[in-house]
Amino acid sequence: MSRARRRGPVKTLERPPGVLSEPEWRVEGRDKVTGAARYAADVRVPNMLHAAFVSSPHAHARIVKVDASAARGMLGVRAVITGADVRPARYGRRLQDWPVLCWDHALFIGDRVAAVAADTPEIADAAARAISVEYEELPAVLDPEAALAEDASVLHPDPSPYLYLGGKRPTVPNANVQGYGLHEHGDVDAAFASAHRTFEHRFTLARTHQGYIEPHATLLWLDGDVVRVVSTNKAPYGLRQQMAACLGLPEEKIVVDAGHIGGDFGGKGHSIDEFVLYYLARATGRPVRAVMRYADELQMSATRHGGTITLRTGVDREGKFVAHSARVVFDGGAYAAGKPVATLMPGEAMVTLAGYHLPNVRVEAMTVYTNQIPAGHSRAPGQPQNVFAAESHVDLIARELGLDPLELRQRNAIRAGEIDVEGDVWHDSAAHEVLATLRRETRWDAARGRGHGRGIALGARPSGRGKSAIALRLDREGRVEVLTAVADQGGGQHTLFQRIVAAELGIPLDRITVRRGTTENTPRDAGIGGSRVTPVQGGAALEAARKLKAKLDEVAPGAPFAEAARRAAPLEIVAEHTSDANVNAVYAYALEVEVDRDTGHLRVLDAVLVADVGTVINPVAARGQLEGGFIFGLGQALMEELRVEDGRVTTTNLGDYKLPTIADAPPLRIVLLTDSPGPGPFGAKSVGELSNPGVGAAVANAVHDACGARVFSLPVTAEKVFKELHP
Repeated sequence: MSRARRRGPVKTLERPPGVLSEPEWRVEGRDKVTGAARYAADVRVPNMLHAAFVSSPHAHARIVKVDASAARGMLGVRAVITGADVRPARYGRRLQDWPVLCWDHALFIGDRVAAVAADTPEIADAAARAISVEYEELPAVLDPEAALAEDASVLHPDPSPYLYLGGKRPTVPNANVQGYGLHEHGDVDAAFASAHRTFEHRFTLARTHQGYIEPHATLLWLDGDVVRVVSTNKAPYGLRQQMAACLGLPEEKIVVDAGHIGGDFGGKGHSIDEFVLYYLARATGRPVRAVMRYADELQMSATRHGGTITLRTGVDREGKFVAHSARVVFDGGAYAAGKPVATLMPGEAMVTLAGYHLPNVRVEAMTVYTNQIPAGHSRAPGQPQNVFAAESHVDLIARELGLDPLELRQRNAIRAGEIDVEGDVWHDSAAHEVLATLRRETRWDAARGRGHGRGIALGARPSGRGKSAIALRLDREGRVEVLTAVADQGGGQHTLFQRIVAAELGIPLDRITVRRGTTENTPRDAGIGGSRVTPVQGGAALEAARKLKAKLDEVAPGAPFAEAARRAAPLEIVAEHTSDANVNAVYAYALEVEVDRDTGHLRVLDAVLVADVGTVINPVAARGQLEGGFIFGLGQALMEELRVEDGRVTTTNLGDYKLPTIADAPPLRIVLLTDSPGPGPFGAKSVGELSNPGVGAAVANAVHDACGARVFSLPVTAEKVFKELHP
């Protein structure tokens, strides 16, 4: 990994010497490689029962009758519950519109209608099979555009009982719309009217799964009047809030323990089982455990949104963008429950042309109810879809204008003081340096071989925002314990905290331990997600270290740390930090592909990523995040698709779904730009969701460059390329 320096004036960054310049040792690494790390499915408690579920085989149906008598009579079955036992309980991260168990209608294949708790998993499964459900099948609405039609069936005719956490639900223009946004700045109509040329393209996006290896798992029991939950959920306080609202319990009576999480990629913020397990535990008085099978994960967990994106852009005679409009329609599936943001859309749904100066913009975006699997968040929510459409659109404009695709981007990339697609002014921008570095590092102007093509993609990702708190505890030996509710889902969060505190206090890493607690004994935390750990929770760790340092200086002015600790300890410091800075990290890809014109087969030969990352705190993890993001994006660019036929997922295991392996990974070179500061500790920026969104567009653009075939949908497969080459 090489590091490119900014040319010209360089901002001074507050970088402590020493600790941050050395590769890190993961604080949880030993436990993981020795098998000592505890995951949710590893936890066992005495008298534990096992859950199984009955799900609808229909995409849309009225539940006429549920007969559970045979199941209740089976040896080893301790409880059977149906929708009648939980009504009117619904759950969700923001909008609680998903029934814990359906009581009148099932809205997608996989919607649960009954649950069993039994002595063994085998007995629970047998009992679930013994439950008879009579359905009246109803016409299914499987397409978002069909759902928006005036005569479409309304899938949620009375949303008034749905709880909306954190304010009032925004209004929507159609009863089948989950969330809606309309943004406009400038005089869009006049700008299009005066444009030299106008271009319009439509793109289609497939549903994809996050692909985590560990399935969702939960263990729940009642401890007096306290509900104790062991979960794979990466946001324990968020889950506690959702359970309290759904179940009608005080938050302080719910304790969530989220330990090591075996992969997330955006999919472990949404929980399904915890809510129904509460009712089973209450019915039996015993702990109840559920571990999802992958067939269930792929059929009912919150996937990345599929949909369509239509982009229209006007340019002047020099190719500069003067007007832009977009219509984004995402298939939200049967419920909006998997989306945590206030708009009830993927987080970056409105960002249809990121990283460019756009003086006149109109963007309309929406998520739509259908009788499909519910959609939620996946790594960089909304961005892989929008970047694929946007950067394919920009490439097509360049070719129509007879301009080099990189040159067109350089003419339009945003500079400090200019306005972006959301109407925000950028106070700093590394976009032009990123593109200049990409041109230099890739020898962009060199000739291509026959059947070879190169494609690029430019993008930007905002640093995470939110509020969180962390505690530091100092003992008389000068040891510092970091206490946090942040789970470990593989991103190196705890190592990050250790290094931040060590760097600020100026003490060795081995004097600092990190302890993860539960919602019962830690300061409140926003949870992992939205690229927030480094700027928000990392910011809280830095603030806590600064407060501790100030306290020691107050108690023992000028004394060495060890002496000050002896005088001041035991001492506990709790610090809260809010990060709301509008700061973007910019990246650009260049990929080279080889295409066989006779078969459409394509192979990625080489990849270069230039990334604007600010200060690097965890150098090994930073590379891991960027490399992992590239492979994540490559899979969704080339092969991943959650295939659905008449509402039924047909890719019900990871073998059929096709995740990329090491054999699919081309050489990747990463060039870091580190001198443009971010809002995180010591000038860090977020990188966890930076490198996956642009891969799909870079692949599609490279294929077009290689053979002239333009694919307007993801994934870019040999079949699609062949069809374009041989219509």
